[in-house]
Amino acid sequence: MSDQDSSPPVQVESREPEIKDPIKSANPFATKFSIWPPTQRTRDAVTSRLIETLSTTSILSKRYGTIPPEAAATIARVIEDEAYATADGSPTTVDDGIEILQVYSKQISKRMLEAVKGRAIPAAPTENGEKEGSSSPVVDPNDENPISEIES
Repeated sequence: MSDQDSSPPVQVESREPEIKDPIKSANPFATKFSIWPPTQRTRDAVTSRLIETLSTTSILSKRYGTIPPEAAATIARVIEDEAYATADGSPTTVDDGIEILQVYSKQISKRMLEAVKGRAIPAAPTENGEKEGSSSPVVDPNDENPISEIES
């Protein structure tokens, strides 16, 4: 046993590749990740989702009614453009991109709620004086000013 204990330790050579710092790397295929400003594709996706939310049955439409798809498309574009302009007006650095994205998101939510509230048709009172909550009113598609609440 003493012969085994006195043998020198065996060294294993590592064959792992050297890891380079990705920030200092001069890789021509490296891409820069930036959270703000969003790409046009992302903005278009936000607009499409707004149109869907405004014009189809959702939690929002159950309370305030649905908006015809044509009017919803107009409203959605205005909401997204105004939210983007508000958020884009904020000074940006690499570190505050997430904060600006939060401003953008909150502006969209706020303006969407204002738009549906401004277009909502009040529920008719029932015989006992309570408002009916089961109906989902559809907003008049002939309304010439679908975004009057947003503009004020």
